[in-house]
Amino acid sequence: MIPLRDNQRRESFPVLTLTLVGLNVLIYLWDRQGGLFGPSVVFADLAMRPNDVVDSLHSALAKDPNANLFPLVTVLTSMFLHGGPTHLLGNMIFLLVFGPGVEEAIGGARLALYYMAWGLAAAAAQVYIDPTSSVPTLGASGAIGGVLGSYFLLFPANKIQIVVPLFLFLSFAVSAWVLLGCWFFWQVLVPQNGVANWAHVGGFLAGMVTILILGGTNRYLKS
Repeated sequence: MIPLRDNQRRESFPVLTLTLVGLNVLIYLWDRQGGLFGPSVVFADLAMRPNDVVDSLHSALAKDPNANLFPLVTVLTSMFLHGGPTHLLGNMIFLLVFGPGVEEAIGGARLALYYMAWGLAAAAAQVYIDPTSSVPTLGASGAIGGVLGSYFLLFPANKIQIVVPLFLFLSFAVSAWVLLGCWFFWQVLVPQNGVANWAHVGGFLAGMVTILILGGTNRYLKS
């Protein structure tokens, strides 16, 4: 299912959401020296590898003077990298559909901070679940999972227009809580090779917890 738009009327321009989309696209093209296809070239060493992150944490906690702490930086850098055009396009579609509503509710400055925090939570979840993996983990989907989790609580009754490619691009509307609930349980119940499902789960839950801790739905929608 591919979301196209929601039915929420906007009163403000989604500056932060569009900035994030532009930044991800720019970094993707820069990484491939202007091309759409091919492997990562410029930022190949900035993807996160869970086993390297764990080793760095252990060295840091042991106060090893020779500790290589660079892998800890990749927890942040990896959320702005993508494996290919389909990976990038899928993430940016979800961000464009669900980001503006969350941005309008909580504000662009808050969303910028929370987006990074959700990305960190997503990375932590993936490292916790698979700490020995040496497979590079990259993509904005963990942070975007936080956007989805926030939207799930803020606007559960909103209608989302979607298309289903498997059914000749049949288009119809579903409630946000149905679509996002299905998305969440798909991550939990149907793990996929090459997909950081638990990063998605961690980001989604972090987004929900953020809204709850900071006052809940009513506070944000009334502010």
